[in-house]
Order: sequence, then C-alpha cells, then structure tokens
Amino acid sequence: MAYSLDVDQLRTFLAIAELGSFSRAGEAVHKTQSAVSMQMRKLEERVGKPIFVKDGRNSKLSREGYRLLEYASRMVALNDETLNAFEETESSGTIRLGLPDDYVERLLPQVLASFGRINPSVMLEVECNSSAYIRDRIDQGELDVGLVTSGCELTRKGIHIRRESLHWITATNNPMHKVRPLRVATGPVTCCWRSSAIQRLDKAKIPHVIVFSSHSASALFGAVQAGLGVGILPDSAIRSEHRIVGEREGLPQLPPCDITLIRSDGATDPLYQTLVDHIIASIGNVSYRAVAAE
Repeated sequence: MAYSLDVDQLRTFLAIAELGSFSRAGEAVHKTQSAVSMQMRKLEERVGKPIFVKDGRNSKLSREGYRLLEYASRMVALNDETLNAFEETESSGTIRLGLPDDYVERLLPQVLASFGRINPSVMLEVECNSSAYIRDRIDQGELDVGLVTSGCELTRKGIHIRRESLHWITATNNPMHKVRPLRVATGPVTCCWRSSAIQRLDKAKIPHVIVFSSHSASALFGAVQAGLGVGILPDSAIRSEHRIVGEREGLPQLPPCDITLIRSDGATDPLYQTLVDHIIASIGNVSYRAVAAE
C-alpha cells in the first residue's frame, strides 16, 4: 500500500541536505532542532529506509538519503508551483529568459508552453546564445533569468538543477570519428564543452583539430550532419540522425553536463520565482544545490 509523503518534512530534509546540519536547517525552516529531528524520524518511517547515518557526533545522508534528494526537490518545487498557480492574485509582467539554443528544441518548448498556460498574463521574452553571453547579460541586468551549462564561470550564486551525460556524436553511418587528426565541430572558445573535450583528447594523446566553430546549435548540427567532423552534445539535444560514439570507438569519455539556473540582482519579485519553480519542477533531475560564484 502506497503512503503519501509530507511536503513539509521533505522541505526540512532539503534544508538539512543543503546546510549540512539539523540545527542550521531548523533556523532556515523556523523549527526547533527537536522538531526537525522528529520530522526526519517520521520521514524515515514513511520511506522505510534510513536516510541518515552517523558520522561521529553528526549525521550525514545515507545512500538512500541521496536517492531521496532528487524526488524531494521535485515534489517540493511542484507543490509550490501548484499553489502559486491558484493564488488569487494572478502573476503578470514580462520575464526576460536567456539560455543556450542546444536545449531549446528538445528541452524547453513544452516547459515554456505549460508555463504560459498556467500564467497567461506573464510575457516571456526568450533569448538564445552561449552560456558565457547569457551570464554577462544577467550580470548587466539585461536578462532576468538564465540557464547556463557547466564550466561557465559564474559571477553570482546559482542553483544547479539538471545533469546530463555528454557525448561525442557523428552523423549516422559516418566514420569521421576514425579520422586523424580528429576533426571536431564545436562551440566557440568560450564553450565549456569544447574546453573539456580538448582536455580529454590531449590527455588521451589523440591528435585533433577544430574544423568548425559556432554559437549556433543548428549550425553545429548541420556541420556534423554534413560530415565536417564529430560534435559534442548532451542527452537532451541528440537527434535520431545522430550516432553516439565513445570509448568503444577509441574516443575519451566526456564529463557530465550540468545546467545551472541564475538570475539578475533585480529579479527578486515573486513573478521570477514562479518561473524558476516551474523550470525546476519540469526539467530538474538533481537535488537543489546552491552554486557559489567562482
């Protein structure tokens, strides 16, 4: 028999995971340490697994606790989004959203469409460009909310919301991955995927050359499809006409790709939090984790 989870307990659990202690989490959620402990005992009983283990005088997340993080963060975000959708005062205004176009075609259309249905009085202005460009526009206050990929140097605190595997790709039935020097089609010099790929190729002593470079994901798709070279894409951007190649074909494994959500100093109104919560609930696949500025 399935039982319901308590969202308030999950919110406290997330605070513990982020802040590292029951006492600090209690301050964040306005509960005494004994109340926090009671909530976590009840949560463990409901889950049926120990979610904390002793580490000296402190407690840390168990293996099952780490498993719970993803589900807890998504449930809390969806709960908050649902309540916001039924507030008597309807959100209205304009939000300027920036993100790399790698994700626009496969990851965001349904997310933004559903946000529009829930918040019909909110106008979204979407700008697609590189992560570095989006970061700079956020810093200058020219965008309100941005999604940037891993490796983009941050100048402000962000929230890490999604992780995907990163792959070498070629066109179907195209042997470009066998050519040496390896011909690579990738983003500009500011692209973190490009930097990671070059580092891995150098470490593996695989000769390579950048033959095509562009900010545009569509242009890179076309270059790979035309057989100019191998490309680099995350799970959500891979199309049916792409072939994933990797270690079996002699190429080094690439690091995972993380997506971080950032916002400008001026984006403090609840209107912006409504979009942030919706994006996290829709595409987030990892627990909330604050990312400090580098």
